[in-house]
Amino acid sequence: MPELLIEFFSEEIPARMQARAADDLKRLVTEKLAANGLSFEAAEAHSTPRRLALVIDGLPERTADVREEKKGPRVGSPEQAVVGFLKSAGLTSLDQCEQRDTGKGVFYFAVAEKKGRATAEVLAEIIPAVMGDFPWPKSMRWGTGTVRWVRPLHSIIALFGGAVLEGSFDLGGAQGKLVFGNSTRGHRFLSPDAFTVENFADYKAKLRAAHVVLDRAERKAKIKADAEALAAREGLTLSPDDGLLEEVTGLVEWPVALVGTIDEKFMDVPSEVLITSMRTHQKYFALLDQSGKMAPRFVVVANTVTADGGKAIVAGNERVLRARLSDAKFFWDQDRKTKLEDRVSKLGAITFHAKLGTVAEKVTRVQVLAAEIARAIGADADAATRAALLSKADLVTEVVGEFPEVQGIMGRYYALGEGENPAVAEAIAEHYKPLGPSDSCPTAPVSVAVALADKLDTLVGFFAIDEKPTGSKDPYALRRAALGIIRLILENGLRLSLQDVFKAAHGAYTVGGFAAADGVAADLMAFFADRLKVTLRDQGVRHDLVDAVFALGGEDDLVRLLARVKALQTFVGSEEGANLLAAYKRASNIVRIEEKKDGKAYDQPVDPGLLTLAEEKDLYGALSGAGETAQPLLAKEDFTGTMAALARLRGPVDAFFDKVTVNAEQADLRANRLRLLSQIRATLNAVADFSRIEG
Repeated sequence: MPELLIEFFSEEIPARMQARAADDLKRLVTEKLAANGLSFEAAEAHSTPRRLALVIDGLPERTADVREEKKGPRVGSPEQAVVGFLKSAGLTSLDQCEQRDTGKGVFYFAVAEKKGRATAEVLAEIIPAVMGDFPWPKSMRWGTGTVRWVRPLHSIIALFGGAVLEGSFDLGGAQGKLVFGNSTRGHRFLSPDAFTVENFADYKAKLRAAHVVLDRAERKAKIKADAEALAAREGLTLSPDDGLLEEVTGLVEWPVALVGTIDEKFMDVPSEVLITSMRTHQKYFALLDQSGKMAPRFVVVANTVTADGGKAIVAGNERVLRARLSDAKFFWDQDRKTKLEDRVSKLGAITFHAKLGTVAEKVTRVQVLAAEIARAIGADADAATRAALLSKADLVTEVVGEFPEVQGIMGRYYALGEGENPAVAEAIAEHYKPLGPSDSCPTAPVSVAVALADKLDTLVGFFAIDEKPTGSKDPYALRRAALGIIRLILENGLRLSLQDVFKAAHGAYTVGGFAAADGVAADLMAFFADRLKVTLRDQGVRHDLVDAVFALGGEDDLVRLLARVKALQTFVGSEEGANLLAAYKRASNIVRIEEKKDGKAYDQPVDPGLLTLAEEKDLYGALSGAGETAQPLLAKEDFTGTMAALARLRGPVDAFFDKVTVNAEQADLRANRLRLLSQIRATLNAVADFSRIEG
């Protein structure tokens, strides 16, 4: 079956957009194929800096014939109904309709036969439509054209079964149209001449001959392998940097890795600054020595082959790097002339938020909160206070001004250089952590206290001024802050009351116009419940179980809550737990229905004197015993033992439902049995709100 080959050849596409663009091209084309009734066997998309390509195998020559039927009114219906049906079907007479007996009467049917079309005709319409709908994050117009594309387009390959499709893409204005063709160009410098292709295999092979590696994964693998080989030749290793590897893959069509040298005079500058400068501005890979320290070498990936083996390229890049690192070294030397503590006052000139004050005011609040948290978790409160005071001071240094990515990290270097307590210096570096799910989480007590205080201050402040995340919008990264707090607490096993720390953070603010502390704490608890579901979902914990425990109210110790949730998950996953959950729902439904019908509640104590059957007596005894056993176990946080005590209710509950008629004719027996069912609900709800559990 024929193959479709598409290529959009343009000026350089930004590296960050290429992979997504290839996925979008594949999605848009395949969706439109499906909408036109065209099936296919396989589709694969590719991207390089100058081209997007798509190949689809196994397309039919023609679309299928389609028979469309529309059911109309019953034969003999009023004329108005018949006329309306004919008009909606595009017909003029009932003679154009069929009459069929559907078993429920004879009805009119409008039948339309649509012949299939040549696939080539459909494709010639699909390609311009896809280009018009293409979701580039940023696009441009060029020349006198009115159409937008990511960068100026030069040519379009559109081949179906080896033949060029008859079509074009209108650029608008005096730019005219780009007519579909079968030619493209290779590498901009090494093979700039145009050439024609017949199919995808021919296209890919000729591109390689023209110094273009089409497959993104192949280019990426080659860059990594070549860089690692160069490093090994020097007795070094490549510093892992997946983000830089992805970016460089989108910058070159014919990758050539080369190794360069960093002047020794720059090696006393912190490695984080050197690496940040190289990767951000120059796209260089750092190399490490055997001890894991940064070596005075780097790898640059060129997009060309030179007669001198890359010597001129390396020399040029070394020259550019010297200029760049000279600035970094100057900033580093200048910054160390002023102590961190002397910089704190300058934070008063930086606004944290118009309604929340300056960064200096934030630092003051974080100091108070960090000391309180430190005392609660057994950390050095004085060290936490000191670390909080200095935590933001590096924001007004020259290095951080040039390289914002190293904030906190530079504070550690400056603090250690000034003889600060190593725990204080480490807390300065780590107080922003964890920045995301893949980032490490602080474990040192002082670092944990300051990191928690910083995030809590931010969350409480923005919730108090009603700047909460909405939908997909979270401009102040509050979801990330909440997830960071959850990780800090759970991974360090901290026994903290969230309600207490929320209120303590609220009390540290002195500005006006705030929502009340209790309201902010309640909103944040609901927010944390949602964030906790996200965290626990990755651990295989069901969201409804988190809801069930949170619904009890008052549970704000995340360590205890997690233990309760995990014990509950084990319980409901067992046969006893699953059956008891079903019995709970049955009992709750009966009680709810009868309470609604009677207009009163049945949550009063059971009258033992009205228990006449052995099964209801046994259930009453089992419920009383389970409650007495569970309470001390809950107090000791033995949630597994608590669930085991509840599991023993299964037999008496099953027997009760098998043998006892709840809606007895005697009113007092009926009411007492409903109270007994209500006690099932109350006993289980002491552990979690079982009504929130699905299944």
